[in-house]
Amino acid sequence: MGLHFCDDITRLLLHVRFHILFLAILVEAVQSVKYEDCEATRCSKRGPNVSYPFYVRGKGKELCGYPGFEVSCEGGETMYDNFSIRSISYEKWSFKLAIQYMNNAGCLAPRPLTYYREKLFQNSSFHYYLWFFYGCTSTFSTRFGQARLNCTSGGSNHTFVVLTRKEGWPMQKNGSCQLSSTIPVEMKEGIPNPTLESINYTMLLRNGFTMNWTLLTKESCAKCRHSGGRCGRLNDREFVCYCSDGSSHEKCGAGIGGSIIVLCLFIYMIYLRRKYASLKFQLKNITPCPSPGPDMEESSVYFEVAIFTSRELEEATNHFASSHELADGGFGTVYYGKLRDGREVAVKRLYEHSHRRVKQFMNEVEILTRLRHNNLVSLYGCTSRHSRELLLVYEYISNGTVADHIHGQQGNSPATLPWQIRMNIAIETATALNYLHASDIIHRDVKTDNILLDKNFGVKVADFGLSRLFPNGVSHITTAPQGTPGYVDPEYYQCYQLTEKSDVYSFGVVLIELISSMPAVDISRERHEINLAIFAINKIQTCAFGELIDRTLGFESDSEVHRMTTSVAELAFRCLQQEKEMRPLMDEVLEELKAIMRDENVVTKALNADEGEDALASFPMDNDNVQLLKNMQLTHSPVSVTQKWASSCSTCSSCSAAVADV
Repeated sequence: MGLHFCDDITRLLLHVRFHILFLAILVEAVQSVKYEDCEATRCSKRGPNVSYPFYVRGKGKELCGYPGFEVSCEGGETMYDNFSIRSISYEKWSFKLAIQYMNNAGCLAPRPLTYYREKLFQNSSFHYYLWFFYGCTSTFSTRFGQARLNCTSGGSNHTFVVLTRKEGWPMQKNGSCQLSSTIPVEMKEGIPNPTLESINYTMLLRNGFTMNWTLLTKESCAKCRHSGGRCGRLNDREFVCYCSDGSSHEKCGAGIGGSIIVLCLFIYMIYLRRKYASLKFQLKNITPCPSPGPDMEESSVYFEVAIFTSRELEEATNHFASSHELADGGFGTVYYGKLRDGREVAVKRLYEHSHRRVKQFMNEVEILTRLRHNNLVSLYGCTSRHSRELLLVYEYISNGTVADHIHGQQGNSPATLPWQIRMNIAIETATALNYLHASDIIHRDVKTDNILLDKNFGVKVADFGLSRLFPNGVSHITTAPQGTPGYVDPEYYQCYQLTEKSDVYSFGVVLIELISSMPAVDISRERHEINLAIFAINKIQTCAFGELIDRTLGFESDSEVHRMTTSVAELAFRCLQQEKEMRPLMDEVLEELKAIMRDENVVTKALNADEGEDALASFPMDNDNVQLLKNMQLTHSPVSVTQKWASSCSTCSSCSAAVADV
C-alpha cells in the first residue's frame, strides 16, 4: 500500500509542476503575441496571402505560423526555399510552387541539389518528374532518354534533363555526372507516354506543381478562422487561436476578456503553488516507500518469462560490481552475470532516477516475449515490476558490439572485421529488422551499439526499450525525445512521426558506418562532416567514393570489394532520403543486399547485352514490373540513386566548388 501511495504522490507532484510550467508559458504567450500580429500579409500586390501555417521570415511572426512553413519575400516573389509560391488555398490546404531560377544563358533549370520539402505531399496522381543532371560528360545517357540543355559555357560540363514517371528511375547507361536535382511536374490527363520531344519542359517548370500539407492542427485552425480568430502557436508547436479581444482559446467567442483570463491564470497558479508546497511537506513526513519482501519476488512467470529475485541477480553480478559492467546507455547499465545454473547472462539495471523506467521495462518485456528470431537477442527473464530494482536478464553475447569492432576498442585493424564479415552483418541486421516490421514492431533505436556479435560474428539485435507496436499502415506520433543523435529519422523533428521507414533511415547510417569505419557523429571532424549521414550524401552525390569508403577494406585493391562497397553506399543513399516515401522498405533493402552479395545486377547486365535494349524497350512499364525495376540494383553511379535530399546543414566545401563549376 505504501509503495502505491508514494507512486501516487510522485505522479501528483510531477503533474502540479507541469501545470505551473505550462500556465507560465501560456500567460507569457498571451501577453507577448497579439491578434494584430498574425494578420495576413503579402510580398507584393499580386502575391498570395501569407498566414498560418505560413509566416514571413524576419517580421516577428514566428508564433503566427508553424515550424517548417517559413517563407521569404525576394523581389516581390513569395519564396519557399528555392521555389516561388504562385498560390495558396487555405480551404484545400494546398499551394502551388514553381521554379524561378534562370541562368545567364537563358536556361530554365533548378539550382543543383534543389528538392522540395519532405513534409509536403503531392495531391495529384498525374505527376511526373524532371531530373536535372549537372557536370556531365558528353556521353551521358539514360534508358528513359535525355535532352542536353544550354545551361553551361561549354567544355566537359554538360547539363541534361530526363523525364520519368513517378515510379521511374533514371538509370544511367553511359557517362557520368557530378550533381543532380529533381522536380515534380504536373501533366495533363490523357497525354499517352509523354516524352521530352512531345512536351515543353520549360512550360512544365513555369506552371509548377501543387502540394498539400497535413498538420494535426488543421481542424483546430479551421474552427479558429470560422470563429473570427487568427491561428498561431504558443511555443514550438502547440496551437492557439488569437482573438480580437486580446484573449486566446481553441476558438474565439467564449465571451471572456483576455485580462480576466490572465487574472484567473495567476490565481490558479498561486493555488497550485500552495498545493505543491503542502504535498512536499506531506512527502517529507511519511515513511519511505517500502521495498517488497521476498514473498513478492518468488520465482514465477510473468509475460511467459521467468521472474528472478533481486538477490539472485545481485549474486550473479557480484553485487553489480563495476568490473562486471558491459555497457552504459540512456536508460540503464548492463552487467555481466553468471546464474546459479551456470548460464552466462547480461543483466540490464534500469536507472532509478528515470521516471520512464517502468514504461521502458514493461515495453521491452512485452515485445521480446512475443519475438523469436536467430538474429534477435533472447530475454531469459526479469524481476517483478513491483521489485525495488527493475532488472532484465538476457542471453550473454560475448563478442561485443559492431561499434566496438569498427571504431571502438576492438577496432584496431580491418583484419578483425574484414569486408565479408561486415557484409554478412548488414544482411543479418536487415533480416532482423525485416522480421520486426513484419511483426508490426518499430525498433526506433537502430545503431551499431545495439547490434551485438557472437563468437562467430553472428548478429543479435538488442535494446528494445524504445520499440513500439504499431498497427499496419499507422505511424506512431510522440513528442518525447527518441533515438540517438546521428541515427534519428530527420522527419521525426518535423512531424514527430515514427514509422518503419524511420528504422530504414537508421539502418542507412549503419551501412555507411560499415563501409567507412566512421562513427555516426564525431565532433572532432570538420563542421560539415560531424554528421556522417550528411557527409556520406555529399560524397556519394559527387562520386567521391574513395573519400568515404575505408580503403583498408580493399576498396582500391580488390575489384569485388570495390563493387560491393560502392553498391552498398548507393543503397545506403536511398535509405537516407529525407522524405520517407522515397526510402525503400526493409524487405527491399534485404533483397538488394542479398543481390549485391550474389553479384546479381540483372538490369545493368541486360542493358550491356546485345539484345538488352530491345528487351527493356518491350518491358511493360505500367504494371508491377515498374516496382521490380525500382527495387533492383541498377548501377554504381550516384546519379542512378539520386533522389530528394534537403539537408538543413550548410553544403560542404567540395559540393560548393562543384556547384560553382556548373
